[in-house]
Amino acid sequence: MSKAKMFRSATPGKATILAIGKAFPSQVVPQDCLVEDFIRDTKCEDAAIKEKLERLCKTTTVKTRYTVMSREILDQYPELVAEGTPSIKQRLEIANSAVVDMAKEASLACIKEWGRPISDITHIVYVSSSEIRVTGLRVAKDIAENNPRSRVLLTTSETTILGFRSPNSVRPYDLVGAALFGDGAAAAIIGSNPILGEECPFMELNYAIQQFLPDTSGVINGCLSEEGIHFTLGRDLPQRIEDNIEEFCKKLMKKAGLKEYNELFWVVHPGGPAILKRLESKLKLESATLDCSRCALMDFGNVSSNTILYVMENMREELKNKKDKGEEWGLALAFGPGITFEGVLLRSLLQPEM
Repeated sequence: MSKAKMFRSATPGKATILAIGKAFPSQVVPQDCLVEDFIRDTKCEDAAIKEKLERLCKTTTVKTRYTVMSREILDQYPELVAEGTPSIKQRLEIANSAVVDMAKEASLACIKEWGRPISDITHIVYVSSSEIRVTGLRVAKDIAENNPRSRVLLTTSETTILGFRSPNSVRPYDLVGAALFGDGAAAAIIGSNPILGEECPFMELNYAIQQFLPDTSGVINGCLSEEGIHFTLGRDLPQRIEDNIEEFCKKLMKKAGLKEYNELFWVVHPGGPAILKRLESKLKLESATLDCSRCALMDFGNVSSNTILYVMENMREELKNKKDKGEEWGLALAFGPGITFEGVLLRSLLQPEM
């Protein structure tokens, strides 16, 4: 990103985002090609499963994704698609090197954009395969605000290798994962009291909260076994989010005396199109409000903890290109196991291009 001038001063002591970077595996998977490739690679001969996967691929709105998994890996590790065969050791061998490589690439891209020496990084927060989305931002924010002059490198890196398996009619959620999730990494540098002339803060992390919804422990669930990780999403997930999101947003907005949803910008983790539609409908958001989330989902799929940073990068460009001053305040939202709501009250610090 070119060096943008601030038009709003950062609040003294509040954490700001100073740079963002991202990285992906070399293998690009167009959604139009996914069904044939997946059915062939997993040696699935069930026509009903293929038909269902075709329907899911159309409803996810995903156009492209990046994956670590390849035909070469499956040739080397055929046990990854052999039902009932222990393979967690092999999956971890593949995943560990892949996520580290992607995390390194994203971090270096972020540091390059930041423009200061690597030695000026004082703390590292690393998130991987944890289904934690905004929590990484919240932890980095706390470190930055409680350690003056610190600069925190937040790095997230994810791969679906641990959950990749042959489809089975008794595990319908496996097809959702195949149609929706992708691999990649992202990084951000967080710090308070930015050095003007040397750093370009574009977003202030003003206030952060977390909320656990009681009696929802099985709605988003992951179970580790000798065959890898088995994830499930309850059909009632979009409804649970819709039923509770307004009260959660109001808690964040109250901190800055905000009342109108459509006067904010929105950085929402796109868990899937149904969640975005429910949130949009419940809060009566204008039609283009969640475009940054939808674009991230379309371009990369759901990449777990990374995706919120992809959405934030999209929002940075949108705010920068606005013809007026744009919205000052916004909300970052994500939803994880629990169900847990994560939220950050954001302030834009960017000068739009004229």
